[in-house]
Amino acid sequence: MSRVILKSAGEIALMRESGRIVAEVLTLVGAQVRAGVTTQELDALAEDFIRSQGGVPAFKGYGPDRRNRFPATLCVSVDDVVVHGIPGKQVLEEGQIVAVDVGVKKEGYFGDAARTFPVGKISDEKRRLLQVTEESLHAGIRQARAGNHLHDISAAVQKVAEAAGYGVVRDLVGHGVGRNLHEDPAVPNFGTAGTGMVLKAGMTLAIEPMVNAGTYVVQMDDDGWTVRTADGRPSAHFEHTVVITNEEAEILTRHG
Repeated sequence: MSRVILKSAGEIALMRESGRIVAEVLTLVGAQVRAGVTTQELDALAEDFIRSQGGVPAFKGYGPDRRNRFPATLCVSVDDVVVHGIPGKQVLEEGQIVAVDVGVKKEGYFGDAARTFPVGKISDEKRRLLQVTEESLHAGIRQARAGNHLHDISAAVQKVAEAAGYGVVRDLVGHGVGRNLHEDPAVPNFGTAGTGMVLKAGMTLAIEPMVNAGTYVVQMDDDGWTVRTADGRPSAHFEHTVVITNEEAEILTRHG
């Protein structure tokens, strides 16, 4: 049975601060996404900024396997990498797309968000993938309000993505977030409207569509982290942390 933790106004204020840092990291890193930059350079920039704000990188050292913790601040996922790409010596190239996912912990509370950026000029196909994936995120967020069902979010995401002919990843889901980076409930990106738990004011969720240009099937690299599309086609990832209210959800990681 899921144990969903409703947050108080004070807790939401702390998450709002973590979310602010997350949003500013994505803006900062996104401005440096260009051909010739290494994913490791983006990671170092993000970690320095997070620590300068009194936060801690949430992903660094994270993982269920003590022998294989995630080694970096950012997940940087290029082209056919869906999520959990490990920053390193990879040099970004013109025409690629790069998903940047970041989590921050400050004063005991987490924020989590992701955006996918173009590297210079990208193909029309990739530009459409980015646009549709971001649209699917906001379609899901519009359903995230008290009284609706959890899978209203899921169904809204799926409808937008599949109407465009894309595959919605099923093996990975969004999640609750708060005192822990991952809390109940799981938030799938596919499902049937009107099913799932009833949403309540004070729930805090990370909603994160992962949308593939081709099949929804994914596979994991031998490193135990990097998830790729099974067909080698590109994938996009957008994510926000939101708090459920009786009106529109408040986006805690809103940028710009």
